[in-house]
Amino acid sequence: MQAAEMWKVSTGTGITVAVLDSGVIPSVPELTGKVLSGKNFVEPQRGAHKDKSGHGTAMAMLIAGNGVNGSGVKGLAPNAHILPLTVFGSSKESGTNSVPALVAAIRYAADSEAKIINMSLGFEDFMLAGGEKAQIQEAVDYAVGRGKLLLAATGNRGDKDNGVSYPAGSLGVAGIGAVDKTSSVTKYSVSGPQVALAAPGEEIPILCGGGQAGYCNSGGTSQATAIASASAALIWSKHPSWTGNQVLRVLMNTAGKPTEGKVPSRYIGYGTVRPRLAVLGDPGDPGPADVNPLVAARSPKSPSASAPSGSGSPSNSSKSSASPAVSAKADDGKGVGAMVWIIIGVAVVVIDGAVLLLRRRAAGIRR
Repeated sequence: MQAAEMWKVSTGTGITVAVLDSGVIPSVPELTGKVLSGKNFVEPQRGAHKDKSGHGTAMAMLIAGNGVNGSGVKGLAPNAHILPLTVFGSSKESGTNSVPALVAAIRYAADSEAKIINMSLGFEDFMLAGGEKAQIQEAVDYAVGRGKLLLAATGNRGDKDNGVSYPAGSLGVAGIGAVDKTSSVTKYSVSGPQVALAAPGEEIPILCGGGQAGYCNSGGTSQATAIASASAALIWSKHPSWTGNQVLRVLMNTAGKPTEGKVPSRYIGYGTVRPRLAVLGDPGDPGPADVNPLVAARSPKSPSASAPSGSGSPSNSSKSSASPAVSAKADDGKGVGAMVWIIIGVAVVVIDGAVLLLRRRAAGIRR
């Protein structure tokens, strides 16, 4: 992603990312001075600075980690700030259904200083009670109307089924899939029309957690979502007058397109994020400030300038050996330097009724 080159121009300064997750621990060295007070929508008395699972802290580090002078995790937007909003996780082994917490947190983030709403989580369709899908959509509509950019993990069950989860499936939210270091879609990344973009999501070091010291490899669409959010932060910091709709449109238009099949692809959507094209070069026309490109793309009307472009210069591509997905090759990892990626990945743990996208394995951790 040529991060070191991008950091000469943009580091995410001035951008706050709301992390709707399990809370964020502000005392980890990578996040010193970056975490706002936030709010806990599951157990208000605990606040948002506790994180039993470590998932939210890992996502925040992936977005805005400072690297600890080369000995820790450095996020893609190291000067961004984090607004932690706890929507799952509990002091108890099992909590309560957190859909109401998610809905309330989206609305809270919409009214906050945060510009980007990162949701590395998902509720599968069958887990939603009557009316909850509509409640999520109404909250999303409110946030989009307030100029925010919403991104959500598509899920880690692609090697089993491709059921739609929410809020990734909500209209106006950018569903994020995961690709590996060859830019091929990972076998677990859920595919479907809800996938808007893809981002790196495999072999990502994070704090181990669970009593283990050091860093562990991980992977999942949770991490890919955080990287996509950080990519948006870099672009938005460079173009502070834009709205979330415009940042999203530029992300989609500059993405590394699939070289086979139609765009959007059910596996990587409009392509793999390439923020350097917008940060270091000409981002192109960001389009109208008040039109969400994902909503416009689903309009029954003929394509217009409001919808993302399906054209562009595709990168070299390859097919994943574990999936039929066609994906675009990303740029060589030049200029990344000492940056360490964190990503959490694949087993499914149900907490408060939410799919956390979490799996542990001998070689690493997936959330």
